[in-house]
Amino acid sequence: MSKPTKPRRVALYARVSTDRQSTENQLRELREAAQRLGWEVAAEFTDRGISGAKGRKDRPQLDAMLKGIARKDFDVVAAWSVDRLGRSLIDLIALLQELHSTGVDLYLHQQGINTATPAGKALFQMMGVFAEFEREMIRERVTAGLARAKAKGTKSGRAIGRPTVDEATEQRIRELRAGAMGIVRIAKTVGCGVSVVQRVVAAG
Repeated sequence: MSKPTKPRRVALYARVSTDRQSTENQLRELREAAQRLGWEVAAEFTDRGISGAKGRKDRPQLDAMLKGIARKDFDVVAAWSVDRLGRSLIDLIALLQELHSTGVDLYLHQQGINTATPAGKALFQMMGVFAEFEREMIRERVTAGLARAKAKGTKSGRAIGRPTVDEATEQRIRELRAGAMGIVRIAKTVGCGVSVVQRVVAAG
């Protein structure tokens, strides 16, 4: 006789931009969805009075949830809408990469996305396409920048022998580091050396 399958553990995440707003409507719909899908609500995380433009370091409950994901405390993350998680493609890709690497699925109520389904898994595939496109764009900008510097007879206008990248790549490195991504992984993501990432992070 086979053992009964344990329900999947879901973490609910809600966010509102002002203290006058309530997260209860978001959470109520997410609880109902979890019940309908047979998921067990393992934890609820709510950030109040915080703009979606803020990163992980400024959203304590999002940070706590991501730490739980890293510990594999959950099988699914559920949010009412994609804009509750972040307002930029970069933020969403970083989050999807984090979930995908730990085997955690994503459920977005308003968009009807559930990566636990075959159709939803296509989102992870698209994530890889966008991530690769972003890396290629960064590499092209770096190459173009080096070509311009060489034409001027310098190496990026900085001290010769010091590994450098353009400003767009430096900003990308800072954003990924703010999201608690590791140095080595950042270097692979943006296509530069570890020493470059360490220098940018140290410079703030």
